[in-house]
Amino acid sequence: MRLYENEAKKIFTQQGIPVPGQLGMICRSQDVKKALKVSDFPVMMKSLILVGGRGKAGGVKRADNLSEAEKIAKRILGMNIHGYTVEMLMLEKAVEDKGAAYLGVTMHPETFNNMVLVSPSGGVDIETIARENPELIYRAELKENEPGLPDRIGTKAADFLTHHLNTKGEYGTAFKDIISRLYWIYQNLDCKIAEINPLLITPEGLVAADAKIVLDDNSLFRQKEIFALLGIKEARHDVAEPTRNEVRAREAGIPYLDLLPGNFQKDSEQIYVGLVPGGAGYGILVIDEVVHIGERFFQGKVTPVNFMDSGGGPSKEKVAHMFHLLMDNNIVDVIITSRFGGISSCDTFIQGLITAMLDRDKAGKRVVPVYGRMVGTDLPRAREYLTRARQQYTKELHSMHITVGNQKIMAEIIREGLQQAFNDKGSQS
Repeated sequence: MRLYENEAKKIFTQQGIPVPGQLGMICRSQDVKKALKVSDFPVMMKSLILVGGRGKAGGVKRADNLSEAEKIAKRILGMNIHGYTVEMLMLEKAVEDKGAAYLGVTMHPETFNNMVLVSPSGGVDIETIARENPELIYRAELKENEPGLPDRIGTKAADFLTHHLNTKGEYGTAFKDIISRLYWIYQNLDCKIAEINPLLITPEGLVAADAKIVLDDNSLFRQKEIFALLGIKEARHDVAEPTRNEVRAREAGIPYLDLLPGNFQKDSEQIYVGLVPGGAGYGILVIDEVVHIGERFFQGKVTPVNFMDSGGGPSKEKVAHMFHLLMDNNIVDVIITSRFGGISSCDTFIQGLITAMLDRDKAGKRVVPVYGRMVGTDLPRAREYLTRARQQYTKELHSMHITVGNQKIMAEIIREGLQQAFNDKGSQS
């Protein structure tokens, strides 16, 4: 759950991280006169939306007087930024800066260790810095998941910033203090990320000009005090962070996660694999197995597209929706599925899959080849239903390759599906 900037700054203030003077929020341009006094200027006017890139899109502007502020409010309110409408503006004191830094704490995606990152290139996306000037990033990986930032790491991070910002050590203690407080927020609020970008050097000291906090949804039950502080009555599901597929899956009650960004561009040499496994743990295993087989037999030219979990005992309609979701994704070249029926019924699963295939064929929609296996609960009925369907809809189900029982292990089925996908790609080129 991502917090709005004003919410994140309220937490920063509570934890002793300096922020610019907060002047309030407005929803209408005519409210500018009520919210601001002459002595408040210059002010920063910031769109409050849960998406990055506000500044580049024109959603963050400085106003030096009331007339300017009214014009800016009229221009930004109602503006569409990356598909999201600006309905509220945050007003705060503009500050003079003599330099800017980036500070962030997050989790390493491979090791799951906490990561502290700082850079003297404040105001720039950390991804851009990593790509173009990696030497301007100090990284520290905390393997022991320490509750507080170790003194040695805080000192090294602060020294790195003071050196590259050429402050002659003047702000070393202040940098270290803010880095430590940011790490405390990350740990104690169960954050996925806590970030200041930029942290400005001003005549009055260091000031967090922007604030980003993303809370882990799985830990929100522990954050009642923060909810009370911010006036949030219940967990909100932000539309700005999930991909379109994730939003669609959530609305259908399907645990789903895209492994590729929403604007991902396909590599013509790669095969992209959609996954419909029989459970969460098995879903993670299949992702690893697809990658392993791709590296072993297909020169690493295989990319899993998603994680998905059907949950216990899904209905036929839910199973069908899972396959529709992946077949509507133009990135997906082939679907790998497995129904190891314990709680879930193989009979319901195969009915859902066949329903999806027939519905798409009838509607003239794209049908993606499906390779998989089913074994377990209600297998005799599932086998009987599958046999009848194949006899009745031979043409419509020609892209469905389901093995019933344990004649083959999943690794063989995955390899067969990938091989056919590469064959199909070759015949099309």
